[in-house]
Amino acid sequence: MIAILDYEAGNLGSVTNACRYLDVPARVVTPPEELAGCDAMILPGVGAFGDCLTKLRARGFEAPVQKWIAEGKPFLGICVGLQALYEGSDESPGVPGLGILPGRIRRFPEQPDLKVPQMGWNSVQQVRPDCPLFQGIPNDAFFYFVHSYCAGAEGDAVAGVTEYGLPFGSVVWRDNVMAIQFHTEKSQKVGLLLLQNFADWAYERTAAR
Repeated sequence: MIAILDYEAGNLGSVTNACRYLDVPARVVTPPEELAGCDAMILPGVGAFGDCLTKLRARGFEAPVQKWIAEGKPFLGICVGLQALYEGSDESPGVPGLGILPGRIRRFPEQPDLKVPQMGWNSVQQVRPDCPLFQGIPNDAFFYFVHSYCAGAEGDAVAGVTEYGLPFGSVVWRDNVMAIQFHTEKSQKVGLLLLQNFADWAYERTAAR
């Protein structure tokens, strides 16, 4: 069973519907106590970094998420769910992130003919093609993005890179932690395949524990 955290994230419904379409067992978790019996976790996210982290903490999810990751359980962050893993964001300077990954989230630089936020389809270069999320997905496949801030393209956790005025980390993977900047639930067939890949990997990892 995959837990989809409910902390008033805007894409909660679409992520839940995508799991239902794939026939992936998942349930929306509101109080942290409902995590009991779940094998994997999805942290969705839409909106401002500070607003999402504040709501996450108000719902009592910060410590359970950190404990979940520390125990080696499968985790997937989506959009702001990726950004939340870092130490902080220039979008909300006074709000700390979860601190799972080092570094800060930065705003896209102002450039002529570069619209911010990035809204639409863009490709992902697989710099770590062994990442389980990429199973059956061609290099440079296109996914749907909506964001003004991004992670750096350097570091051993970066598994996929996208170009938008500069290269940025669009997929990260470290041990049991995976996260994507794009919206897999809005990325049509390739997005659904990526979500299925996460579910398959999560259950294989859980069975091996």
